[in-house]
Amino acid sequence: MSIITRIKGGLGNQLFCYAAARRLALHNNAELVIDDVSGFVRDHQYRRQYMLDHFHLPVRKATPSERLEPFEYCRRGLLRYLSRRKPFSERRYLEQVGTAFDNRLLSIKVNGTLYLDGYWQSEQYFKDVEQSIREDLRMIPPQDAVNQRMAEEIHHCHAVALHVRWFDAPGNTATHNIQNDYYQGAIALMEEKIDAPHYFLFSDDPEAARAKLTLPEGRVTFVSHNQGDENAYADLWLMSQCKDFITANSTFSWWGAWLGEWKDKIVITPALQIEGKMAWGFKGLIPNEWVMI
Repeated sequence: MSIITRIKGGLGNQLFCYAAARRLALHNNAELVIDDVSGFVRDHQYRRQYMLDHFHLPVRKATPSERLEPFEYCRRGLLRYLSRRKPFSERRYLEQVGTAFDNRLLSIKVNGTLYLDGYWQSEQYFKDVEQSIREDLRMIPPQDAVNQRMAEEIHHCHAVALHVRWFDAPGNTATHNIQNDYYQGAIALMEEKIDAPHYFLFSDDPEAARAKLTLPEGRVTFVSHNQGDENAYADLWLMSQCKDFITANSTFSWWGAWLGEWKDKIVITPALQIEGKMAWGFKGLIPNEWVMI
């Protein structure tokens, strides 16, 4: 028996793809195989790449035939079509339906080869095997001097990871960007709970984030040296070294917070709901112990 999971999206979504598939494989005593190719070959808009080689995943990558090559696009389409005509539990090609947590995935019985295709963005898909997932997702730390020095700074203070993600150009009013009220409220709440925390601000546009926020003077470090998707894992690793977290409406900082190991960590996250291509706040996304504002 085997599960072939199609990895796709940015780093945060790739981790969700993996974690749900890993749990399903463990519960079915099935081999987990990673398709690290087909989810990216037609990503002409974002040009994302497979990034899970920076983790200790105990799985192998799919062969060309397991990726449905040759004629992958047509063969995958046929498998999807045939599977959609069957009950969810009997499908050979299992696609995610909607964005909200779907508990049907937890009870799937694997018989033969199952193709898994979805983001599965909820801790509930793998909560019952959390320790196995955490073990798999130990990151291989970046070895360069700049990141190692930044990690030392994080370890020697009460570090709060603050993530500002720009989905649209700064200043765009019709936007998925989080407004200032959220960040200022989250910072105020963190200041109430912690004595003089130091904020490490991660952003895809640090200068715009600097202009956007009013931050405690002398207690902010802008993490801006890991630019580009190929270095995203290094920012995620640094983020996970922090004690507490203020996330964006982003699966990237979701995982930075989830991977944080401080036992009394505070995670503050946006309490908004967005539907459509960029979704947030749907059922199952936010762990119960996180603070939504």
